Amino acid sequence: MKNVSFLHGLIDSIVERGRSLLEGASGNDIGLEGLIELSRALVAGHGEFSGSLLAQQIIEGYRALDEKDRLAFFQFLASEFVPDKTKLEVSAKLYLDDPSPDHLTQLAEDVEGPRQEFFRRLNLTPNGARAMVAMRLDLLKNLKKHPELKVVDNDLIHLFGSWFNRGFLVLRRIDWSTSAQTLEKIIKYEAVHEISDWSDLKRRLNPVDRRCFAFFHPAVMDDPLIFVEVALSQDIPASIQGLLAEKTLETPQTPSTAVFYSISNCQKGLQGISFGNLLIKQVATDLAQEIPSLKNFVTLSPIPRFATWLKDIRANENFGALSRDEIESLEILDTVDWQHDGDQRAQLEEPLKHLVARYLLSAKSPHNQVLDPVARFHLGNGARLERINWLGDLSPAGIERSHGLMVNYLYDLATVEANHEAYVNEGVIAASNAVKKLLRGKPATEVQGLPPKQSAVG
Repeated sequence: MKNVSFLHGLIDSIVERGRSLLEGASGNDIGLEGLIELSRALVAGHGEFSGSLLAQQIIEGYRALDEKDRLAFFQFLASEFVPDKTKLEVSAKLYLDDPSPDHLTQLAEDVEGPRQEFFRRLNLTPNGARAMVAMRLDLLKNLKKHPELKVVDNDLIHLFGSWFNRGFLVLRRIDWSTSAQTLEKIIKYEAVHEISDWSDLKRRLNPVDRRCFAFFHPAVMDDPLIFVEVALSQDIPASIQGLLAEKTLETPQTPSTAVFYSISNCQKGLQGISFGNLLIKQVATDLAQEIPSLKNFVTLSPIPRFATWLKDIRANENFGALSRDEIESLEILDTVDWQHDGDQRAQLEEPLKHLVARYLLSAKSPHNQVLDPVARFHLGNGARLERINWLGDLSPAGIERSHGLMVNYLYDLATVEANHEAYVNEGVIAASNAVKKLLRGKPATEVQGLPPKQSAVG
């Protein structure tokens, strides 16, 4: 890793000293038209050194643009950097007439077009990957109103999938001796259970029954891509408030359970590039080797869309049937601070646990996907829906998003691959008998529409 840092530093210094070789305005004041001309020059050029200088100026010029001009720049990339139709027709005909490896290679090059090459050449600079991740975050903000930009996003997803694949990722443990710069980012990026201050962070990292692991990429080694927080225990926890209490769990001599209680994606510009499944499986494998007594690998996960889903079916009777008793009990949810009233809590426990089971096992998107984003992630990884926990999260966020309920997903290393295949190929959801019983044979409930994107994995 020292060699990588030395090489990046050397290239940085060359770029800085060589920037004066380029004629014209500096990168930070070239404006939209200048940026477009530099982009054309980058794609047309062939020299690696001059390309690196151009790429650096383009990155600086892009950063200086306002939102309107950034949108215009994306529109330029979408409309101009496209495959040459004439070349594509010729290469397609050559391949159809003679499907040789050379003709296939030429066809692939012509189909790809100049836009991906533009992004590859931007990556000639040491900070190119970081700049493009930030650039894609701007792009994502514009996609809903400007769907024509999806072709640009598709190219970035394709390239990021290669650049940020598992072979390049570095797994590091985060503890109290980690640099303050990285620890500050852990506090900033925590998206599931807010870290209130440095003392709170220390309680999550320092005790011997706690772990935190993160994936890093050599191009951005000072900034984690994703991290997971883990507690070691002798049982499967049912509430986050107990897990995050000021006094941490008493450290067992031989912990049997590793609890993944928070997984946070850090780089929103890498949305859609999957790291979480790799992280959980790698950490579970490493912990099993480090601590042989560990037998259970579970999550303590939020249910981020449950409250919204339930509000919809209460408001629209066409979304699913509720019994009269359920309708009456659910009126308690309209009462302020119901979670602090013992009688009201008792009335709600059974119907809410049943409805969570319906939501997780039956509620589907228009694309027939599991509606809950956290469930979709863990079930897709091969985990089993193990247990629904009543009032597992009494924080304001927990009450707002899921009426306080939480879920345990179990990662059985012996069955995750079979569960994954059954889920992906047949839509089979692995669930414990205890969860299945909560359905009580009632009809499935479906809600149209996909949930909003989540930066937290859960």
